[in-house]
Amino acid sequence: MSKPVKQIHLAAHFPGVNNTTVWSDPEAGSHIEFESFVRLAQTAERAKFDFFFLAEGLRLREQGGEIYDLDVVGRPDTFTVLAALAAVTERLGLAGTINSTFNEPYEVARQFASLDHLSAGRAAWNVVTSWDAFTGENFRRGGFLPQEQRYDRAKTFLDTALELFASWRGDEVVADAASGVFLRDAAAGSFRHQDAHFDITGRFSVPRSPQGKPVILQAGDSDGGREFAAASADAIFSRHGTLEAGQKFYADVKGRLPKYGRTPEQLVVLPAATFVLGDTDADAQERAVVVRRQQVSGQTAIKLLEQLWNADLSGYDPDGPLPEFDPVVGENTIAKGRASVRMHRDPLATAREYRALAEEKNLSIRDLIIQVGGRQTFVGSAATVAERINELVQADASDGFILVPHVTPGGLDEFADTVVPLLQERGVFRADYTGTTLREHLGLDGGPA
Repeated sequence: MSKPVKQIHLAAHFPGVNNTTVWSDPEAGSHIEFESFVRLAQTAERAKFDFFFLAEGLRLREQGGEIYDLDVVGRPDTFTVLAALAAVTERLGLAGTINSTFNEPYEVARQFASLDHLSAGRAAWNVVTSWDAFTGENFRRGGFLPQEQRYDRAKTFLDTALELFASWRGDEVVADAASGVFLRDAAAGSFRHQDAHFDITGRFSVPRSPQGKPVILQAGDSDGGREFAAASADAIFSRHGTLEAGQKFYADVKGRLPKYGRTPEQLVVLPAATFVLGDTDADAQERAVVVRRQQVSGQTAIKLLEQLWNADLSGYDPDGPLPEFDPVVGENTIAKGRASVRMHRDPLATAREYRALAEEKNLSIRDLIIQVGGRQTFVGSAATVAERINELVQADASDGFILVPHVTPGGLDEFADTVVPLLQERGVFRADYTGTTLREHLGLDGGPA
């Protein structure tokens, strides 16, 4: 018996806090003006995408004590932007990253319930944690949670928020003008939650929203993050966009679901994906080289290498060789609040790998950083990219992709106009929305309780 053809899920990411967003490109627009968000969101909706995704950082990044301005610096509040987009879109899901380390469940639940009402059932919450004291300095409590406690608080935070969403059944508001009865249940919204992290009692102020609760997204790749997603998420982001790595990740997270009483269809796996399109595959490959050199200028290459070396390398030529000395190992890092620093768990070993690669291929600092950095996920003509996306989804390397254009707000236009129609012709992507809520777009039931 042949395997059923899967329908592909697509989402659009409005990027920003990374050097892969080429804000200096002549086609790039503002990351603050509302029209930029409108254009990307409406392009995604025109292409019948599942949702628009907006990430959020809680502090400006620094390097050497100065603002790291090779990234886009600053962006409006996530809830404010998504609520405004609800008024200029009709079906597109609206997803935002909101932190569980430095917020409170009541406040976040109230905001998401409100967004779900304003959008008629299109809200999604990417639940994340914070790992560094640098970010924590912005908040009253200061500091941060050790790694082993982050997911414990995140799970408890989410469980608490879900209790708040469930405190309204959905039939309490009758608003009968003739009888003067507004509520049929005087206990509507009542809650009490007490555990090691939260001790709250009261009434939740927002009646049940169209989805009952937002779609829950999760992005952790650690074992704890995968377990959290298997227990609590409707969709999980992934950085594994190739066939072998994607299949391994897909099988791992889907395989964790049964112990939570869930089926594979109840968790959607969505790797982030970048792309460069061309009239031909060769044309796209040439464009991809240009884009990578836009993303990694000489200045950027030095800054990125400093994050591994943990030292000021401003005197080095990006077109020259790697530093002669080894990385400085220590807790006091040159680039505070950057996950890339945390990823270099063994800087000396990584530096040895870099030296060997640079010597083997005669690479300068800039060429090396381009070589070891992330390449575009999809490069080719529209037909080639459409075929590759479908191959990966049908091979269970993913359920779809979150597309990250390198230029905003117009970087999704070409994909929407050329790749999406080809996927629709294959019958693997919707020609139009068939539901109204994001849960319906993603083929989800009510999701984890």
